[in-house]
Amino acid sequence: MGGAGLCGQARSIGTGTPLTLDQYFSFVEITSARLSPDGTAAVIGTSRADWDHNRFRDDLWLWREGHDGLIPLAQSGHDSNPEWSPDGRYIAFLSDRASDAPNAEPAEGSKEIQRVWIVSAAAGEPFPLYSEPLKTHNFAWNQDGTAILFSTTEPLSKSTEEAEKREWKDVSRWRDQERGDLLLEIPLRDASPKPGPIVNGSKREQAALPLPEHARVITKSTYAIQEIAPAPTGGVIAFLTGSVSGRLEHPEAYEIYVVTPGAAETQARQLTHNEGLERQLRWNKAGTELYFGVYAESGSVEGKYAAVQGRLYAVDVASGKLQRLGSDFGGNWTDFALTNQGNLIGLGQLATEVQVYTIDGGKANKLKGHSGSYEGLHTPERSPRVLFRHSGIDEPTELFLAADAGHLASARQLTHFNDLFAEHFMPQWKTYHWTADDGAPVEGVLMYPPGKLGQQHLRMLTLIHGGPSDADGNRFGADWYNWAELAAANGWLVFQPNYRGSSGYGDAFLSGLIPHLVSRPGKDILEGVDALVKDGIADPDHLAIGGYSYGGYMTNWLITQTTRFRSAVSGAGAVEHAANWGNDDETFDDAFYLGGRPWEAPEMYQQEAALFQFNKVRTPVHDVIGADDIRVSASQGYLIERALDALGIPHAFLIFPGEGHSLGNNPWHGYIKVREELKWLEKYDRGTTAAAGGR
Repeated sequence: MGGAGLCGQARSIGTGTPLTLDQYFSFVEITSARLSPDGTAAVIGTSRADWDHNRFRDDLWLWREGHDGLIPLAQSGHDSNPEWSPDGRYIAFLSDRASDAPNAEPAEGSKEIQRVWIVSAAAGEPFPLYSEPLKTHNFAWNQDGTAILFSTTEPLSKSTEEAEKREWKDVSRWRDQERGDLLLEIPLRDASPKPGPIVNGSKREQAALPLPEHARVITKSTYAIQEIAPAPTGGVIAFLTGSVSGRLEHPEAYEIYVVTPGAAETQARQLTHNEGLERQLRWNKAGTELYFGVYAESGSVEGKYAAVQGRLYAVDVASGKLQRLGSDFGGNWTDFALTNQGNLIGLGQLATEVQVYTIDGGKANKLKGHSGSYEGLHTPERSPRVLFRHSGIDEPTELFLAADAGHLASARQLTHFNDLFAEHFMPQWKTYHWTADDGAPVEGVLMYPPGKLGQQHLRMLTLIHGGPSDADGNRFGADWYNWAELAAANGWLVFQPNYRGSSGYGDAFLSGLIPHLVSRPGKDILEGVDALVKDGIADPDHLAIGGYSYGGYMTNWLITQTTRFRSAVSGAGAVEHAANWGNDDETFDDAFYLGGRPWEAPEMYQQEAALFQFNKVRTPVHDVIGADDIRVSASQGYLIERALDALGIPHAFLIFPGEGHSLGNNPWHGYIKVREELKWLEKYDRGTTAAAGGR
């Protein structure tokens, strides 16, 4: 092994003390941002912890040209996904606030329906588009702003629903009871609150679908409708489908359709036929082509399902002819937008940076900007302005507005949600390179404890990203999943390896873990640790390891391959692949990575499973899982705990009720996760640095 070394420029901001646990979890996430059609205003969605109500609150804010600061727009704590009307007079958004008392906090434990709500951009109270108990999946304004299109599960008539309840009681009929979506249109009329639901009384009403008044059924889909995109020229509506259950079991469920509304329900035409998961439908100005992305680890539109980096495409709506865009770029496309002149700009990840590129056919040219990571591009219809988020390891995420795509470097900052972070000492960091045993170059990120940049013989936490098709790089993170900065503030040198399977390093590197799903990346990671020890940077007697999701897979595997780590903090990581294939909501990529389904590649399923080598584990393990996780079933956590208990290995196991894979329901769960992981690392490191105190 050779070729290890540091590169890149170390940076730090802030002169105060390191961040505490409480301060770290005060981070405000900017979840969405949309410019008004003329570019003079922006609606901004945020999410932050609401500790008193045991949930995250989602709020909307308004920025206006010439106005000092942000204007609260929708502040129920349940409001997200805002979209401007084409004339800029109204903003529609999704909310599960109570329809009968829209400004009141719902009672704890109550479940409201997610509906489309509308608010004037000038003033006034939000009101629901409809009152019926139909959950909105997705919505869009029609091309002239006179109506809103939305998708919802096809409801049952009252008589059918009552008959099913009599026959099946509380029995769940797996798959058999699944129903696809309706694409509905409701006219905005006078932009005033709508009447309540109609009471069904007659036999005819008993047999009718309980749809909102004035709603028109555009089309019906066998699948869920995930995105809706009306053509700018009117007449045609494109939409994107997906699995009704949300489980990625069959690629054919994920396709693009187009429909021309008629006086009655119309049959949609399927535009794409492939094994990729299309995302982000965008029309060209002429309404003749649709642009879309197929992002990393989302299959292929050019052949059989494959794990490749993010790609961008255009499809001719009339002929279905497909064109790949930006194909000369060797990295990973993560997002794109169309300027008011119809030009394509995209976000491309190359190694540890995400930058903005112009795209012309197969060519991609990087625009002048700042180092770090750009996110969330948005461009208005009638202005050259560009809205985006930007961050770096030492730069908290905020929202910026550029005059046009050519002036990203001089963009002005619109928000200051996370100034607290900039006021404290932020990590100093560098990239680190080493060479794998097969000659492949591998890269990672090193975050140093405050004031210890360049010091040797540091205790080191290897913190492994999930995915695997993700990569750690020059971007800011502050939550239960992205806590490297907090670990550094607590005295750890944090090593974040971008192992085989990571994005941003070419398609061959991303697919280089097939079919050795954990053993090949495991070698990359351990060889990086070895190189850091050999270079004198890491103290071999003070090493720890951790990760969540696929990072948990790798943590569980690596503690069967070495006893060098004093402790491990693992989360939502599988230890075997057959049962996980049956539970995982992304089953077809599991089979792709391991060379087939369990009965087609049984040897590989066992060979790449940590469980069958757990007799070699000597490392104390702290493990966590969401009780309702369907990405990595909670049963995997019970397997780990049972194995560790049987072997007499010190361990702790936390189960978070009501949580799926993302721990996105109750902020206390993520807070407790990180608090206890820091304590676990300290307990087994036998160091003198105390973990940060908390609530």
